[in-house]
Amino acid sequence: QVPFDAIRFIFDAGRLNDALSREGLRGNWGLHIGATLNKQRARGWMAQDLGSDIIIRTSAASDARMGGATLPAMSNSGSGNQGITATMPVVVVAEHVQADDERLARALMLSHLSAIYIHYQLPRLSALCAATTAGMGAAAGMAWLMGGSYQTIAMAVGSMIGDVSGMICDGASNSCAMKVSTSVTSAWKAVMMALDDTAVTGNEGIVAHDVEQSISNLCALACRSMQATDRQIIEIMASKVL
Repeated sequence: QVPFDAIRFIFDAGRLNDALSREGLRGNWGLHIGATLNKQRARGWMAQDLGSDIIIRTSAASDARMGGATLPAMSNSGSGNQGITATMPVVVVAEHVQADDERLARALMLSHLSAIYIHYQLPRLSALCAATTAGMGAAAGMAWLMGGSYQTIAMAVGSMIGDVSGMICDGASNSCAMKVSTSVTSAWKAVMMALDDTAVTGNEGIVAHDVEQSISNLCALACRSMQATDRQIIEIMASKVL
């Protein structure tokens, strides 16, 4: 294993992105998705549980980021939202399971490195929203924190590929927080399924029996067919009447 001291720097990701989350819950940033869901939860419309904590706290960080809060984010693959998506679900689950510092650090490293590994296979510019691939990293980190094995992680990532593949990127905007929220919801659902030995199988859609092939299939979509999607998105946005 990598020495703990060599990965302590990853705590900066938790510290910076959690500060954004707290700001997002306090202020009226962007679409204030996190703050709104938190308000509705207080009214009894959402459960007070781990799943809602993950969604609310992650969305709030993205709200603050996209809404212009003057706080830094720890990025992943050059994106603040991807960094938030890879970080906050792991932080929330670590708090829930009372993980010690070393376990949190290793879970964050697993999440961020998994997200980078998948993102590396995407084109430099892609119509695929990479909050989804960052969410796959988060699924890996959460599953490991909750006692999952490599197979658990592989199942969770495969289920996410069967769930949120094809979510488009239509430019940086407040609505990115919606996609972050969707991605972490998918991640949590996939982890819950995987911990119960359930997942989208290699007999369904673009998901393969091997997680590496599933990732390759997803990235092939982004590298090839979604290039035309990218041009169509630009055409639609350029012709909008504001």
